[in-house]
Amino acid sequence: MPHPTAPDRTGATATIANPHSTPPPMTVILKKPQTGSVPLHVVDAAGFAAASGALSPMQRQWLATLGFQGAPDTHALLPGDDGRLAAVWAGARVGSPWALALLPRALPAGRYHLAEGGVALDPALLAMAWQLGSYSFGRYKAPARETAQLQLAPGTAAQRGLMVAEAMTLVRDLVNTPAEDLGPAQLAQAAQKLAKAHGARFSQVVGDALLKKNFPAIHAVGRAADAATRAPRLIELNWGKPKDPKLTLVGKGVCFDSGGLDIKSADGMRLMKKDMGGAAHVLGLAQMIMAARLPVRLQVLIPAVENAIAGNAFRPGDVFKTRKGLHIEIGNTDAEGRVILCDALAYGAEGKPELMIDMATLTGAARVALGGQLPALFCRRMTLARELVDRGLALQDPLWHLPLWRDYHGGIESDIADIVNTGKGPAGGAINAALFLDDFVPADLDWLHLDIFAWNDSARPGRPSGGDAQALRTLLSYLEERFSTPR
Repeated sequence: MPHPTAPDRTGATATIANPHSTPPPMTVILKKPQTGSVPLHVVDAAGFAAASGALSPMQRQWLATLGFQGAPDTHALLPGDDGRLAAVWAGARVGSPWALALLPRALPAGRYHLAEGGVALDPALLAMAWQLGSYSFGRYKAPARETAQLQLAPGTAAQRGLMVAEAMTLVRDLVNTPAEDLGPAQLAQAAQKLAKAHGARFSQVVGDALLKKNFPAIHAVGRAADAATRAPRLIELNWGKPKDPKLTLVGKGVCFDSGGLDIKSADGMRLMKKDMGGAAHVLGLAQMIMAARLPVRLQVLIPAVENAIAGNAFRPGDVFKTRKGLHIEIGNTDAEGRVILCDALAYGAEGKPELMIDMATLTGAARVALGGQLPALFCRRMTLARELVDRGLALQDPLWHLPLWRDYHGGIESDIADIVNTGKGPAGGAINAALFLDDFVPADLDWLHLDIFAWNDSARPGRPSGGDAQALRTLLSYLEERFSTPR
């Protein structure tokens, strides 16, 4: 196992962008307002009447004509006597992490600043929301227009908000990139660029070397993809000081999932470029951990494959010995994510981390149970699960607890192997998958499994349709508390 490198914890946050797309422009400018910047008056519905009392009768009538009353996610442009834009009034819900997120694309291009006397907004959340509200995936299609810029007073809170937005942008870019331009090799390049920016150590085990290094399950799933350009691999990143507690992150990196020989339908395959969403999430979380310089010894593991169809594809009914020594029967080649994760989890557990977290776009069953906006959380400790759910609700970055129900384990027990990668029926599919992974994690290891969607089917303020980051703010908050403060 590679030895971690010791980062410089006194340096500035490094900028990381998807190496396969143009870095997004910064639309939050950390400087005091300058001449020419348009004032932005932020109100809520309850305080609108009092706040608008200072306006002239004509201005109040103008806002009334437009129907503006301070409702969240609404705004009104207020012209000056010269016909130019004099001010903007915007409604916001206090405490929302997405307050004003619609404005960067709704306002005329230019610079804006918060006017005095409006509702109080957290600078960290405001910086994050404005920057992410400016997001569009621009690799193949130029933005329709320039977005508005917000000038915020410099400070650590605003800087933190931009740090979070940067990591979430990385996740979005990776998930949105089509499989033709983001295969296992390109995913490794993104991890390598992240490692270089933060002084981490990068390594990978590629192709048939997976068999020599005892990662047979990863190899089995990825062996049908073109060996020259899309070979399977285990990507690894290590960062931190040897004396610090070890934290291991594992992310599912299926860069495209055809379903294998149990081929998906056309509709089922349409969004399978996002099946590496777990890998994108652990890279985004790793970026935040390293940028925040948490006192941990970080290990990131990404089994990266394409689940392709060819003469050497793994088959239903095949049995493979895994890194841990357990034999798994393949009940369905479209349940490949848990197969590659089992080798990575077993390897990560060998380092005896204090905490191991895996993230994966693993099951449709989790989406049926919870929908796309609620990642499913599996955890062995009920108190920790409840703490994380409560923390996510408080931060408005939710996840939801599902049980590791041991009585269901019989559903994944095989007649000819130790376990099978599918249950005996459709019921409890997300739990079956989690129980499968549970067999590869030692009972005394603290472990979290998140079954995520990594996608927005419809746009919401600050969250356009397409790839998205889920529960990362909640996980970072928990990790910061658990592992103390940077030192």
